[in-house]
Amino acid sequence: MSTPGYRRHVGLFSATMLIAGSMIGSGVFIVAADMVRTGGSGGFLLAAWGLTAILTLFAALSYGELAGMFPQAGGQYTYLRETYGPAVGFLYGWTFFVVIECGTIAAVAVGFGKYLGSFLPAVTDSAWIGPHLDVPLMKVSHAIAVGPYHLGLTPSRLSGIAVVLLLSAVNLYGVRLGSRIQDLFTVAKIGGLAALILLGLFLKPAVAPSQAPFIAGDGAALPFLTALLVVQTGSLFSADAWNAITFIAGEVKEPRRTIPFALLIGTTLVCGLYVLANAAYLKVLGPAGIAHAPQDRVGSAALQALLGSGGGLIMAGSILISMFGCLNGLVLSGARVYQRMAEDGLFYPRAALLNEHGVPGFGLWIQAFWTCLLTLTGTYGQLLDFVMLPTILFYILAVGGVILLRRRRPDLERPVKVWGYPFVPGLYLLGATAIIGALFIYRPSYSWPGLALVALGWPVYLAVKPRVAAPGGSLP
Repeated sequence: MSTPGYRRHVGLFSATMLIAGSMIGSGVFIVAADMVRTGGSGGFLLAAWGLTAILTLFAALSYGELAGMFPQAGGQYTYLRETYGPAVGFLYGWTFFVVIECGTIAAVAVGFGKYLGSFLPAVTDSAWIGPHLDVPLMKVSHAIAVGPYHLGLTPSRLSGIAVVLLLSAVNLYGVRLGSRIQDLFTVAKIGGLAALILLGLFLKPAVAPSQAPFIAGDGAALPFLTALLVVQTGSLFSADAWNAITFIAGEVKEPRRTIPFALLIGTTLVCGLYVLANAAYLKVLGPAGIAHAPQDRVGSAALQALLGSGGGLIMAGSILISMFGCLNGLVLSGARVYQRMAEDGLFYPRAALLNEHGVPGFGLWIQAFWTCLLTLTGTYGQLLDFVMLPTILFYILAVGGVILLRRRRPDLERPVKVWGYPFVPGLYLLGATAIIGALFIYRPSYSWPGLALVALGWPVYLAVKPRVAAPGGSLP
């Protein structure tokens, strides 16, 4: 079943490339610095990425069963609605639009502008174009602080906005064109990441780094297991967006089998590359070199240590290609969620319509509009602060749905069943719940605001619920 007008042009290769391309952005080149500052040792860094790989693969395997049962456009929104009802489906769709998808696109777009400045010095985030507003640090409680924010347009943010608008316009012309762009850039970025890994593992830097653990200046350190859970905000974000293919299920050939296999292949490929990349960082830089990488650009520091000053520019170029492909995958897939929500009366009616090329044009543009506004609100890190907890929370609900649906609806056709049931989904639920618990205890400024954003969707749902119940009801 698919929405009338959707055209099934996406095969297994393009589906896998969409997953890999959406996952590989800039995070793998950056987040290792903060992870080492938290955990200290090289063994900790590899263990953290190993945990990320296991959790991501277990979640993807669980989603394979859901994708086989519900091969419609909308992906995770559809799974949550079918499992828990329209209220939970709406809360996910609300959070997806307000912060998860648009916030991630905005963060990557701002990061794109930051790296573009390596080649064009005028593209900077320190000069303002027109008026701007500075919002000081606000203490919500003794443990939760918000800000400071510097709102306005800079050359760096403008370049990010331009890329978002360009890719939104390109994707208006059909999923075939968008998927071909994704294929090209994903092959290029996988090749670039593989080259970094090979150079790091087989070349020797001019100065051999110390492999001694990094000691934080303040002497404060979290227990190993706690630190392992807390740093997942960085590594899980870097490995996120693997579920992008489920959003365009209505445009995938034989989705009941193609999507589960693409999820398995894509997540295994990317997570394997991530673990190897961090092993290369450790060999080239050592824990202290990773922790002290300028502006946390670990990938650039590693390549510079191997190839000299030109290595930093080569890495910056590779990251720009990686970000461009990541942005295309996110832009392409996100609008399909709004289209499905609009069909259910939970989003603006025009978002339910497909244009002459079989894509949700209105959804693409409203996504671009909100994303562009978000780029004006903060830096890369600030835009990500509130993303991960809601993301993990809804992953928990979706993976839990595999177990609930086995009990409630055993008659549903399951072309692909999750391997290792019930241990695979059960272990994911255990690990992801532990991460959320650690964030609430040790990183409250990251957790409570994210939960508040989800809760804000409840009064909106109550406002539109009567219209959902009415025949043909929808948002005004």
